[in-house]
Amino acid sequence: MSQAIHLPVEQVAKVVKRHLVTQRDSDAPEMVEEGQLDQPHSSDYAPDQRKDTDNGSIHSTIRNAYKLPGGSIVDGIYKWTANVESERKQRLQRSQSISFPLPPPKSGDVLSQRLKQPGGFRRHYVLSKAAKQGRSPPNLWTNSFAEFLCLYGHFGGEDLSDDDDPDSDSDEDEEAVIGYGSSILNEATTSKPVGSKSNARNTDHDRPAIASTSRRRPSESTPLLSKPNKNTTAVQGTATPAKAVFLLLKSFVTTGIMFLPKAFYNGGLVFSILGTIFIAAISLYSFLSLVETRNAVPAGFGDMGGVLFGSKMRVAVLVCITLSQIGFVCAYMGFVAENLQSLILTFSKCRVVIPLHVLILAQCFVFIPLAMIRKIQRLSVFALIADVFIVIGLIYLYYYDFFNLSTHGVADVTMWSADRFPLFIGTTVFTYEGIGLVIPITESMKEPKRLPQVLWRTMAFITLLFTTMGAFSYMSFGDNVQTIVLLNLPAKDPGVSTIIALYSLAICLSIPLQLFPAIRIMENGLFTTRSGKNNAVVKWEKNVFRVAVVFVCAWVSIVGSKDKLDKFVALVGTLFCAPLCFVFPTLFHLKAAAKTYVRKVADVMVMLFGSFCMIYGTAMVIGQWNSSDVVDPIKRCISRSM
Repeated sequence: MSQAIHLPVEQVAKVVKRHLVTQRDSDAPEMVEEGQLDQPHSSDYAPDQRKDTDNGSIHSTIRNAYKLPGGSIVDGIYKWTANVESERKQRLQRSQSISFPLPPPKSGDVLSQRLKQPGGFRRHYVLSKAAKQGRSPPNLWTNSFAEFLCLYGHFGGEDLSDDDDPDSDSDEDEEAVIGYGSSILNEATTSKPVGSKSNARNTDHDRPAIASTSRRRPSESTPLLSKPNKNTTAVQGTATPAKAVFLLLKSFVTTGIMFLPKAFYNGGLVFSILGTIFIAAISLYSFLSLVETRNAVPAGFGDMGGVLFGSKMRVAVLVCITLSQIGFVCAYMGFVAENLQSLILTFSKCRVVIPLHVLILAQCFVFIPLAMIRKIQRLSVFALIADVFIVIGLIYLYYYDFFNLSTHGVADVTMWSADRFPLFIGTTVFTYEGIGLVIPITESMKEPKRLPQVLWRTMAFITLLFTTMGAFSYMSFGDNVQTIVLLNLPAKDPGVSTIIALYSLAICLSIPLQLFPAIRIMENGLFTTRSGKNNAVVKWEKNVFRVAVVFVCAWVSIVGSKDKLDKFVALVGTLFCAPLCFVFPTLFHLKAAAKTYVRKVADVMVMLFGSFCMIYGTAMVIGQWNSSDVVDPIKRCISRSM
């Protein structure tokens, strides 16, 4: 119970009471027949009318519950809510006549209050049984079922909920995997910049932009679990620093590391080692700046821009998020296609060549069914399998690099490449782009103040991993290093084919996770007020849209990665990842959280570096787009088989 989330009893009772059926709700059918259903909601009554309603008999509400199907089951919730309300009124009357504070409750009183809550006896039994058996108590997030109703679905980070899933009554999606920290479900969340006239009453940074929702009268069919409210108090996380490190490693170590040896070739060995460390330090500063901004402006990544700079900045953040995710998907599809082509050539003794565009289109028939998944937690199994395969591939690649270096020595390498270094910068930024998971991981931690230490250690390990992988593979293969370093491994080794197949499968399983946030962001912009849960037409419109997005990704992958995969990856890094990682976090921090002159100067310098990467890097990558030589897959297969 040490990790349990403690909420005020009155707050929980207030939330639960909104969903209970009162005497007036049970009389709704009769009111419909009498034409009285259009009366205003109880919250819209005059003050004297509300007072009369609040002073009504509690027992009438409790007796009314027995008229419902299964009313005896929820009898405890009705009684508990009524008792809490009664005690609150008694304390209110006492506070108006006596100014002495109430004494703190005794331990016995706390235990009795917990036992009085619905399901309290069962919870007390489970905890006592665990204590008698010498086991640690179960990790209960809340102290009662009522608190669970209050907390369910109210999590920070990006709201990517989708109510089109017929198998679930809840609208909550798993946000810790995607988590860009932007409430994007409702265009009404966009607010005017801080300091504007229309925002004069709400200039404090600790108030996120909140969508106004119409008030509906609760009835027997009203869901107990409503959609999360943007101004709800954030739930305390339970993740330990070790778990936060694991989540960060999962977010950074993916396909990008396979492009780093080619990136080291483009930048030169010494420049690439120093550049990787420098970009890691700048990325760490941006991550910490975003966390500080989140403390000052408790909103998501996109809503930070909306609160601080207006709706255009919010749209800019969401557009960069969407396009960067689309870019990841396109690069991953090209990565998988090249690996599949290599495997087919290996098994056919370099005789059968399937064009890359055919292999990319074939992937669509695998990704389309996965793109129809509305609940992202259903993709968690695929993510776990992908992580295992990625680790296996990295271990084998390290083994081969050391073996090749010890056997053949260091290949011909350059220390600095003046004409190709922008490709290195773009690829490295592409590899380090993980800004979207910073906010969700922060909110998931039990002690968020320990995040800087966790981030520092994690980034140090990731930088060591990226630097050694890029440097060793480049020194091992020299100027012959391929865009995907796995294609440098000897094809005659059966283990190599297994590693390539497993790594390709891992990336295939990762693609739906990368595509999910982009699809949801675009759907929330196109289908702003329509839900497909109870409307087959809207649901099929969304299905067709998702299919179209998959085919668009395939088309972009075919056009962009044909003999230019390294340049396509660099373009995604400079054009979309650089502003997300360097420009937006420091810009928001400069306005919302920068207090000292040193921090302001640092923010400006990082913004200038991000702008340089975005403008100059993009221009250089486009200028070198057609400069690469066409690689003959058959010749490459023959050279690998020798």
